[in-house]
Amino acid sequence: MKDQNLYERFIKACQNCSKCDLAKTRTNVVIGRGNNLNAPVMLVGEGPGEQEDLTGLPFVGRAGKLLDHLLNALMFKPEDYYICNIVKCRPPNNREPSREEAEACLPYLRFQVKYIKPQIIVCLGATALKYLVSKDARITKIRGTWVDRPGFFRIMPTYHPAAVLRDPAKKEELFLDMKKVREYLNTISL
Repeated sequence: MKDQNLYERFIKACQNCSKCDLAKTRTNVVIGRGNNLNAPVMLVGEGPGEQEDLTGLPFVGRAGKLLDHLLNALMFKPEDYYICNIVKCRPPNNREPSREEAEACLPYLRFQVKYIKPQIIVCLGATALKYLVSKDARITKIRGTWVDRPGFFRIMPTYHPAAVLRDPAKKEELFLDMKKVREYLNTISL
């Protein structure tokens, strides 16, 4: 049985965080989205955009709508996944988070991974890949290939939905990568 008070304390810690300058410009801390804190799949993006900062939920803008459509098309149920980001506050002008900003937030992401204990982590884009796999990994080279962390979880790197909106030619690859996640989830859910 998970300690719900522990997760509530985590949320409070995020809301009170001032470890980096992003805290000065945020409207809301964007912690995560999902109705299952035991979800077998965790999707990790870069950071909140404008819509996410306004609502306090990740992936609610155009990229989020594309991601939701893709998850629905592949028959993911809401209880199958939890969505979060490397950083919990919006970088100004939706820029990539700096190394300092990401490192200030990584303990929060580590807590989420330890608490939720996903069997699969999907790295949505290069920033998530850099901080969850390797700073030298390239999304164009590694996407669609499982990265195993034996005893913990498997990682599937893929394109960020925002990258697909900018370059629709990547949509099929994103779909195929997420199809691999769905197929693997089917094998571990039996």
